Amino acid sequence: MSSADIVWPSVAELTAQERELRWQGFDEDDAWRLGVALVGQAHARQLPIAIDISRGDHQLFHAALPGSSPDNDAWLTRKTRVVRRFHRSSLHVGQLCRDAGRTLEEMYLVPASEFAAHGGAFPLTVVGVGVVGCVAVSGLPQLQDHAFVVEVLRAALQE
Repeated sequence: MSSADIVWPSVAELTAQERELRWQGFDEDDAWRLGVALVGQAHARQLPIAIDISRGDHQLFHAALPGSSPDNDAWLTRKTRVVRRFHRSSLHVGQLCRDAGRTLEEMYLVPASEFAAHGGAFPLTVVGVGVVGCVAVSGLPQLQDHAFVVEVLRAALQE
């Protein structure tokens, strides 16, 4: 598949995901269950990813699976900063930039060395409260990172 064949989700589709995937509350036990679900699915598929879940500045869950590297942790940090700053998924912010034909740095004056608007980080939103944290994965191409998080989040919220 060439890069010309990649189908990027629209801003409307990404907004719909963020509206759909909301929690009634999010605590340490929720972070543990979500993290274990992500690890379980990643192991079943042999995905070489790192996973991070935080609420505010508090890291509640972290896992580095076989095949991941310290570089994945750096990507997790940069993607999570995008969610914390914009309260949107990292792919959503990246799509806003792609649609505008500009880089994240050009559009929002944030350094690319500290922020990565690449798929894989998703806001943890509590109904009636707003964004309280972030779940992020790194290790796959960005559309796959994003799709994996959305899939597991959707399943976790249906339980």
